[in-house]
Amino acid sequence: MSQAWLPVITLATSLLVAPLIFALPERASRARAVVNLSAAVLKLLLVALMVWGLYQGHRFTFGFTVVEGVSFLLQADALGLMFAGLSSLLWLATTTYAIGYLEDSPNRKRFFGFFSLCVASTIGIALAGNLFTFLLFYELLTLSTYPLVVHRGHDKALAAGTVYLRYTLTGGLVLLLGVVAQHALVGDVAFGQREVLADLGPQAHPMLTVLFVVFLLGLGVKAALVPLHGWLPRAMVAPAPVSALLHAVAVVKAGAFGIVRLVYDVYGISLSHELGLLSLLTAIAVVTILFGSVKALSQQELKPRLAYSTVSQVSYIVLGISLFGPFGTIAGLVHLMHQGLMKVTLFYCAGNYAEELGIHRIDELDGAGRRMPLTSLAFTIGALGMIGLPPVAGFITKWYLGMGAVQAGMPWVIVVIVTSSLLNAAYFLPILHRVWFRQGPAHGRGSWPEERNLGRFETSAWLLLPTAATAMFSLLVGLLAGVPFSPLDLATLMATGEYLP
Repeated sequence: MSQAWLPVITLATSLLVAPLIFALPERASRARAVVNLSAAVLKLLLVALMVWGLYQGHRFTFGFTVVEGVSFLLQADALGLMFAGLSSLLWLATTTYAIGYLEDSPNRKRFFGFFSLCVASTIGIALAGNLFTFLLFYELLTLSTYPLVVHRGHDKALAAGTVYLRYTLTGGLVLLLGVVAQHALVGDVAFGQREVLADLGPQAHPMLTVLFVVFLLGLGVKAALVPLHGWLPRAMVAPAPVSALLHAVAVVKAGAFGIVRLVYDVYGISLSHELGLLSLLTAIAVVTILFGSVKALSQQELKPRLAYSTVSQVSYIVLGISLFGPFGTIAGLVHLMHQGLMKVTLFYCAGNYAEELGIHRIDELDGAGRRMPLTSLAFTIGALGMIGLPPVAGFITKWYLGMGAVQAGMPWVIVVIVTSSLLNAAYFLPILHRVWFRQGPAHGRGSWPEERNLGRFETSAWLLLPTAATAMFSLLVGLLAGVPFSPLDLATLMATGEYLP
């Protein structure tokens, strides 16, 4: 088999599975689960094969001309494979989780069909080799996630879906304007051909600055940068697997990934620095990090608190790439993976509490650690990682952010990181105190809001196993950060390529 077809086959494992799922009868739960899990495992193996090939020096590229001057291009470079690896791993985990979460629920065929299209869009974004291909999958992601956001079908879900479409379609239109303007300026350019814009010379710098802002506005909606974040907290009416998908794998991460592509593979880090664009990104990231953390403090329901935490945490990626130097780049890229693992764990836990005990509010969590110890341990690992305590993955991110700030000659950024960490602690530690140290219904203090006893363990094994697995990964990528093929190793490989001649 030609290596050029590997990106296509990887994309097809979810793109072609979607119509098959739509075709299965609603009651064919077992067949649907087999198809979903088989496709997820196959995708993960194909991505792992391409990662191995990348380390061996192989290139994986597929493309064809759509019309003269416009090409569809897939390429599996280091950055794309990092994002594809995250998406594939968490698709497998979230598929497993969703099978248990939606058991006996209506419209499962519709849910899993659009779920597969959503993951196909994310893989397409990861493997896109130019802006045209990126835009195609970026817009497909918007359309495929809308049915997931409104899945429950009640008024609140439909209202949230309307807000979601207003934000994301507007962002997509702005991104389209940027892609058209860039194409008019320099034609069809593949990611990585950074010299094309740099060769335009100083006379083009004002135009390139305006174009960057247009791109940033288009991508900033999905990345939930302030003040473009308003859709994200409202989308928390969606089921827990969708929330996990939006925050850790697909939509928010696609926007952040697009900004990384913009800086490193469209403009190039040197031109971005020369134009002063990195300072703009730093300012936006700092505002978003602090705003998200402060807003999270005031949320009394668990999922909205996690949503504003995402607003803050995803901007660590933007902050990292805005710090000129290898350490900042490593921090931003490694957090692309780390935030996904930790945040998906937290949303799984929120889903477990809701499904097993009917818990939605933070003040209902008293004593939950005794009733659901494994879920609560997983939540603790995710929360401590978000705060940045070792040895969880989040510590690696914040350590490299601090070193990146010093390397870039911006030590004041360390104050922002410390302040953010203290705010993280302020909205996570009270939850942990309630979970582990307060007495709950197990000690005769009332009852759980809606206890269901879904399985022989503390909850259904379909819900518990993915939660434990992602929590363990969050811990292991921090403990074993220096081993080959770790997120830190991949990020270091990419940063070395950016800054070494």
